[in-house]
Amino acid sequence: MSLTSILSAEAIENAVKDCQAPETFCYKKFFQLCGLSSKTPQEVKDVFQILDEDNSGFIEESELKYFLQRFVPGARTLTEAETKNFISAADDDSDGKIGVEEFQAMVLS
Repeated sequence: MSLTSILSAEAIENAVKDCQAPETFCYKKFFQLCGLSSKTPQEVKDVFQILDEDNSGFIEESELKYFLQRFVPGARTLTEAETKNFISAADDDSDGKIGVEEFQAMVLS
């Protein structure tokens, strides 16, 4: 499964383009622009599985740094501040990583 089987390539490109400059990544805006926030809980879970590169059941800080590159190869990495902000916004149990339920709640809220 690929991200473009769930989201349109054009929407993904627009979302990544919107946050090209460092410190401009806003997860809420990104999820809206790429169309993820209007998907079903199962589709959001499918995207989570793609983003969870090591299949640990969590998206860790090391994976989150390359979040944009999972959508568009060659996209920039997230800055340390953006990565920490992203994790803290979703990490409800304060374990330092994002689980599938936390990801779904973040995307669909």
